[in-house]
Amino acid sequence: MKALLALSRLIDAVNHVIGRAVTWLILAAVVVSAANALIRKLFSMSSNAWLELQWYLFGAVFLLTAGYTLLKNEHVRVDVLSQRFSPRTRVKVEIVGILLFILPVSIVIMWLSWPVFMDAFINNEQSSNSGGLIRWPAKLLIPIGFALLVAAAISHLIKCVGYLRGLCADPMQTANSVSSEEQLAEEISRVAAEREQASLHRNP
Repeated sequence: MKALLALSRLIDAVNHVIGRAVTWLILAAVVVSAANALIRKLFSMSSNAWLELQWYLFGAVFLLTAGYTLLKNEHVRVDVLSQRFSPRTRVKVEIVGILLFILPVSIVIMWLSWPVFMDAFINNEQSSNSGGLIRWPAKLLIPIGFALLVAAAISHLIKCVGYLRGLCADPMQTANSVSSEEQLAEEISRVAAEREQASLHRNP
């Protein structure tokens, strides 16, 4: 089990590095989108290559951070029932979900997407749009992204089993005990309270 936990830490480190690096592609997508819109407005020029590059960057962010998102416990879960369970029961439910859903689906998609990428790579498939980009880099993102998700799921499974055996902390607990949804609700409430307070000061 110690060797498996060491493997889990290695997988988490890889997903952490990739996830943090890929988040910068969001900024790149914003810059490309803004530059493309500005050039189109000022010079009446545009290119399908720039539009497709935005899609490629978005696809890279979505696919390559899937494992990182699982590592951070930020994937959407149906918590209506699980919140009523004890921590150990929640972890057991998580193990079932990994074995029955995440791993089988991710492995199948990873397996089936590889020949699609190879076909595009061998034939140097090009975009059907005029001036568009080559297709194989975008198609390569699919097997790589799901491979990272499979690795993250295996790591998560190891930590779940380790927790049940008393060898590691609860993998369902995030560093911040407040969920993203709760943080958003708190932020909305705070902004609304500040606006109400400012309105009262303006109209005593």
